[in-house]
Amino acid sequence: MELDAKSEGAAAQGVRALAQPIAAALSRAAIFLVLTVKPGAENRAALLSFCGDLSALIRAVEFRDIEAGLSCVMGFGSEAWNRLFGTPRPAELHPFKEIRSQGRHAVATPGDVLFHIRAKRMDLCFELATQIMTKLGDAVSAADEVHGFRYFDDRDLIGFVDGTENPRGQEAIDAVTIGPEDAGFEGGTYVIVQKYLHDMAGWDALSTEQQERIIGRKKLSDIELDAAVKPTCSHSSLTTIEENGVEVKILRDNMPFGRPTQGEFGTYFIGYSKSPSTIELMLQNMFIGRPPGNYDRLLDFSRAVTGNLFFVPAASFLEDVSDEQPADTATSDAPPDDSSSGAPSTDETGEAAAPSNDGSLGIGSLKGEIGHE
Repeated sequence: MELDAKSEGAAAQGVRALAQPIAAALSRAAIFLVLTVKPGAENRAALLSFCGDLSALIRAVEFRDIEAGLSCVMGFGSEAWNRLFGTPRPAELHPFKEIRSQGRHAVATPGDVLFHIRAKRMDLCFELATQIMTKLGDAVSAADEVHGFRYFDDRDLIGFVDGTENPRGQEAIDAVTIGPEDAGFEGGTYVIVQKYLHDMAGWDALSTEQQERIIGRKKLSDIELDAAVKPTCSHSSLTTIEENGVEVKILRDNMPFGRPTQGEFGTYFIGYSKSPSTIELMLQNMFIGRPPGNYDRLLDFSRAVTGNLFFVPAASFLEDVSDEQPADTATSDAPPDDSSSGAPSTDETGEAAAPSNDGSLGIGSLKGEIGHE
């Protein structure tokens, strides 16, 4: 497995805490796998055993074309962490927070494990995904699978460049990698994924100028609109988060996807951050508004159909995982009776709302919506 960053705290103790390749270069192809772990001790053991095998599996597939840049990131949901690893837990790991506001809905959907597979070639992504599923066998079931592709000059299907404001190089690593603030999990990160479906007929009916005001950028040149004319409800305005006058960066690797015969055109949003609160605030701004009611007009044309939050541990954590369940991990597959077993939805006021019982999947997707800033 390709490694990105070294944990200073762990290094001071003589232990190498190396990050997974979260800041890998943007690729031409990607596969996003969201899986659930089936109940039973044997299935937990299979997942734990797989963690230590992942790097060798990647190397075997990668060797078929070293220059294709194959990489894979593995993350775990809140309930899965309880069942697999017990305590201690990453400080900010919790279920995805559902948001409802005047018909807009950031859904929360099932998902225990995420695999984010990237390469210059889809066949390598496909091969690694196949080997992962073969290795895991009946221990897991698929909650979602999306095959993404780069679209012309890094645009999403609504025609705008996606990811312009991504940090690069060391800045990207610093933006997403946990440090001494959560010493037991240095080298890790958080990732939120959402799948968005677009109303292309409605979007294409808009003029280019109307589209640009919704996104906050020029469609052809990708230049940000002047502050004097850019609406405060534009996508770029609402997804810019500042603390003490300094912008807090996240790392996006959104991908278009679709099935033309099914009328499916979408964006898969994936955002990495050292704290999930940054992306959660972006979503509140988008779905509820800043201030409330001043929501992201892109959501009039894009609908989130999935939503998950995962913790991505250091690669060295995965290498050290034993297939023996820790003594303090619950032996039952029932969710633990604490705040980590579920997260309340958020309403227009930003306050906790009653959990949804409408049977929706609850998956939020920002791929085209939040993605290319």
